[in-house]
Amino acid sequence: MKHLIVAVVLCSVAGLASAASCEAQATEKKLAGAARSSFLKKCTTDAKGTCELQATEKKLNGAAKNSFVNKCVADTTGAN
Repeated sequence: MKHLIVAVVLCSVAGLASAASCEAQATEKKLAGAARSSFLKKCTTDAKGTCELQATEKKLNGAAKNSFVNKCVADTTGAN
């Protein structure tokens, strides 16, 4: 069971690390207007879900969880 948890965490971290920020992806895809806004919203939602999962895996609660999730989402989406 421990190996499964480690594998899930590593896959999540690798996915975030290898993916370019949402802003960079939108620019690379040459999105503009409503398409860009829609893409950024979905990308941010996906990032928040992944970051929430990581916070749960780290057993973070309260302010520590909120801080972690906010920083994780900002790093992932490029909204620094």
